[in-house]
Amino acid sequence: MFDPDRAIAALDAGLAGLSDPRDIRARSVAILSTLRAEAMEDIVAGLASHPRKGRETVRAIAELTDATIRAIHYVATTRLHPNLAPTEGERIAVIATGGYGRGEMAPHSDIDLLFLLPWKPSGWIESVVESMLYMLWDLRLKVGHATRSLDDCLRLAEQDFTIRTSLLEHRLVCGDAVLAQSLRDRLWPELFARTIPEFIEAKLAERAERHRRQGGRRYVLEPNVKEGKGGLRDLQTLYWIAKYIHQVDRAIELVDLGHFTRAEHTTFWAAEDFLWAVRCHMHLVAGRAVEKLSFDMQLEVAERMGYRDAGGRRGVEIFMQTYFRHATRVGELTRVFLTGLEQRHLYRASFLERLRRPRVAAGLRVETGRLAIADPKRYFADPLNILRLFQEALRTGILIHPEAMRLVTQNLRRIDDAMRNSPEAGRIFLGLLLDHGNPERALRRMNELGVLGAYIPEFERIVAMMQFNVYHHYTVDEHLIQCVAALSQIERGELVENLPIVSGIMAEGRIDRTVIYLATLLHDIGKGRPEDHSIIGARIARRVCQRLGLEPARVELVEWLIRNHLLMSDVAQKRDISDPRTLGDFAKAVRSRQRLDLLTVLTVCDIRGVGPTTWNNWKAELLRNLHQLTAEALENGLEEVNREQQADEARQGLRLLLTAQGWDTAEIDAETARHDDGYWQGLPGDTHQVFARLLRGIGAGEIRMDLDPDLRRDATRAAFVVADQPGLFSRLAGALALAGANVVDARTYTTRDGYATAVFWVQDAESRPYSAERMPQLRRMIDRTLAGRAVAQAALADRDRVKKRDRGFRFPTHVTFDNEGSDIHSIIEVDTRDRPGLLYDLTRTLAEEQVQIVSAVIATFGAQVVDAFYVKEADGAKLLSPARQQALERRLREAIREGAERARA
Repeated sequence: MFDPDRAIAALDAGLAGLSDPRDIRARSVAILSTLRAEAMEDIVAGLASHPRKGRETVRAIAELTDATIRAIHYVATTRLHPNLAPTEGERIAVIATGGYGRGEMAPHSDIDLLFLLPWKPSGWIESVVESMLYMLWDLRLKVGHATRSLDDCLRLAEQDFTIRTSLLEHRLVCGDAVLAQSLRDRLWPELFARTIPEFIEAKLAERAERHRRQGGRRYVLEPNVKEGKGGLRDLQTLYWIAKYIHQVDRAIELVDLGHFTRAEHTTFWAAEDFLWAVRCHMHLVAGRAVEKLSFDMQLEVAERMGYRDAGGRRGVEIFMQTYFRHATRVGELTRVFLTGLEQRHLYRASFLERLRRPRVAAGLRVETGRLAIADPKRYFADPLNILRLFQEALRTGILIHPEAMRLVTQNLRRIDDAMRNSPEAGRIFLGLLLDHGNPERALRRMNELGVLGAYIPEFERIVAMMQFNVYHHYTVDEHLIQCVAALSQIERGELVENLPIVSGIMAEGRIDRTVIYLATLLHDIGKGRPEDHSIIGARIARRVCQRLGLEPARVELVEWLIRNHLLMSDVAQKRDISDPRTLGDFAKAVRSRQRLDLLTVLTVCDIRGVGPTTWNNWKAELLRNLHQLTAEALENGLEEVNREQQADEARQGLRLLLTAQGWDTAEIDAETARHDDGYWQGLPGDTHQVFARLLRGIGAGEIRMDLDPDLRRDATRAAFVVADQPGLFSRLAGALALAGANVVDARTYTTRDGYATAVFWVQDAESRPYSAERMPQLRRMIDRTLAGRAVAQAALADRDRVKKRDRGFRFPTHVTFDNEGSDIHSIIEVDTRDRPGLLYDLTRTLAEEQVQIVSAVIATFGAQVVDAFYVKEADGAKLLSPARQQALERRLREAIREGAERARA
């Protein structure tokens, strides 16, 4: 380590004979740079030897900074500006403030300094301060500084909470100790002691605003280790307030004051140690101060901290689960502590509260407006009362008292197998889900306090479990609670306009509420295991439902829903539901209207619970159509789902539309005769009308297009009519990608007179309808591409480059062939990493292999994409030969690999 005495000896030796201030400063900086580099090397090596414990590291860095500043102060006051007889006004104390004052510094933390003076600065003081700052800057240190008198400190601290907070943690580094003590002696009696409620209120408001800026949730994909919910700043807020009130210097003193138990202090100690380790590793990886734990950073930090893949999970996922569990404990204990202080120092009962005390269940009472436990020993003698506390909080709408929450966590051991198997416990728990209209509130609080994982041990495994991909915005447990919240919202009728189908299902009472709420809560409980989470999750859910006392028929229904909870989403987003076989197979899998309705509600809640931007009108339209068509098939019989009937109905519908628009009979007959049955069955009626208009009077060599933003579907329909040619679908896909359009669905058919009718549904980069204002750009790109002047493959290389933050995601490529999912087409499904040029590469490869693409369905899940192509051979046959399939798979994999290599280059 950096020994201050050794440093001063080295400076004395190195500065001997120098008189020029510039030479003295330069030589001092050179000597200190070498000493600091050696010390930092030792500190970093120490962190590597205990990579999950950061407290020792941050203290060592603060001590190194202390030694550096003392050495610089020595040079400034003895070599650069010697003053053998300073006056009373020429005293100076160099004081550390903020995190540095607390003695905690990450490798690239700012150094916050206060140059404390008795009065106005003299010329000598200004020179000393200036020289010290220049040497610190020459050492490439980031310094925040202020030069103030004692009176200035008190005056400014009263006006500004940031200054007041920084002074709260001040610490003398070097200089006049008497002056530094004077500051401490005056701060508490003259300022802090009389402004305790004001400071608490300000810090609570600051904490709430900080959490809001960071997303308002503890479980966000890329948390801010310093400012996020459950991060280091939450710990520091606790210490600030405790020190403000009690003048404590260490957290352990809060135990003696009765604010924490020793177990709670141990929890804080471990969390702080871990969070500081994470932050130190982040600074060292980046070579600068970074606080956001981004995806690429998560990978590197997890590796540095020794997390390895295990049990079917990636090391980074295990690391992030540990991170989120610490963040949960920090957030919960901090909230209990701060809420308790708020109750003691800020609470004022309203007039109505004083006038009318609400009635609450036996064993409980209302204290400072919150639900408290009257006699803890007697109350927890019956462990069922733990569940009853949350039930009463929901029933009355009264928040739980922080002391009651603390008591709950201390009595979790009372939740044993006898209680878990108790019929009464099952009744209370189901009541929490079903009886009060807002189960999310109880579930989230139960989860944060550990009650949910204690009562349902299978749930505890997924608490704070992160899924390392850009698609899921929340941890698994938070996702499930979000899904229950969405279900409750739907049931309360708050989403009728946006979700008419599922709102109607819930309003009409056509489904079993117990079944849908339990399936929603438990559908991902099998995550984080080597097996398929739907299958293992269904088995786990069976055990849980049996413990809760559900009848066998209900248990079976919950189990079926969880085993199949991805089915409807997969069919709607990855298959062409206009294909009768696809629809028929789905209807056979569902079997009844009851199961269809249950699965539809679960699917909507599942997608909405993934993240705030995941649900959109495109997905809503896909699910509505699938529900409607399947309901009709189940009602009328599966034999009604046939191509001939659909084609005849579509032709008749277009005839009526064109007649109303003034077309003559001969034109209408020509238009309805020029298309095969697949065209009529595969496209909606409004698109038939668009193609009729585009084909009307088209000339040889002419390209016609129509771009129609459809806000109802959150996608723009791009329709093209052009003389058919080999590889046309691929070139259109390339042109769309070059124009910044993301394809989500596509169909292409060829008329009997040789025109290609291709339609793409496209979105922009934010999953919104592609703007009609960009149509001229798109038209130019189409013209250039079809004329061969724009080579999409080369032009897309730059756009395909994978962002650094996304490189750590693993998306192994899967290519599958399905000859059972459609009566007349083969389905090729490609599951891989998404990039703008992927669809072009895949369709170009299929065209080169003489495979005709009839339709393409594109489902994107963050950085992952599943492209499903309905195809046939040039002669109209399915791709049945295993050798042909193997050859095609090789070519598709080559195209994916070559595209990825182009992007990396």
